[in-house]
Amino acid sequence: MLARRTVQWLSQYLHRAGTTSTLQPRRHVQSLPLEQPNFRQSSSVFDSVIRESKDQTVVRSSELPPAIGRADEPIVDILKHPDYFGVKKLFTVKEMFQCGVHLGHMGGTLNERMQQFIFGKRFNQLIFDLDITAEYLRDALNVLSHISYRGGIVLFVCRDRQNCHIVEQTAIDCGEYAHTRYWTGGTLTDATNIFGGATRLPDVLVFLSTMNSILEQHIAIESAAIVNIPTVGIVDTNCNPNLITYPVPGNDDSPSAIEFYCHVFKTAIQNAKQRRLDDDRMKS
Repeated sequence: MLARRTVQWLSQYLHRAGTTSTLQPRRHVQSLPLEQPNFRQSSSVFDSVIRESKDQTVVRSSELPPAIGRADEPIVDILKHPDYFGVKKLFTVKEMFQCGVHLGHMGGTLNERMQQFIFGKRFNQLIFDLDITAEYLRDALNVLSHISYRGGIVLFVCRDRQNCHIVEQTAIDCGEYAHTRYWTGGTLTDATNIFGGATRLPDVLVFLSTMNSILEQHIAIESAAIVNIPTVGIVDTNCNPNLITYPVPGNDDSPSAIEFYCHVFKTAIQNAKQRRLDDDRMKS
């Protein structure tokens, strides 16, 4: 009885104050299961909202002008930028054709998983679709640039003897690392015991050739997948691209094609590192 009188008094008070809401007596409501709160979403919401006063409207960070550099310059979100490092300008399809990137193995050695990247066949030699290769290569270069921009370690891997010196020189020129010898099992999966202490593993592996031989895949590909290290790999018509995080379909044998890959990889890494220095200089 007392509760009902209190509700009636509050309803009259709200009506006098110009409020249309009415209160009803509390009734028994069946409890519903609570949903697990999304702490990541909640934190992002609180971080992105700026409240200056109760009278002002709420401004979200996504509505603010993008920017990079000083306080009076816009900051660019590089993860949302379509081509922050300009990797689309590093090469053209014509340059790929001139370097022989389109040339695959003979038809009898085709891996069925590579069928989607094949344009056709000429004199029983498989031909890659360079438009597809260019798209995959630009994605790989973009990822490689972002990792280098953040100071990540890049490890070039190649077991082809005729191209080992090119790969090693590329790693030296861009300040990274190369492994062109026999791969010891457990180098990634058991690094603590092999090297005798805590070891920082590479942030990305770049395979200029994913095969140890014509039929044997490089053991580091499976090891990198086990320890969740992303990989970039040139996959020829006889390769299996399934375990490569960012496969690039193309010729992995010809020195001209390997020189092309090494050139664009080195340029992308150097540009990303220089961009980081420029951004830090502008911020300071």
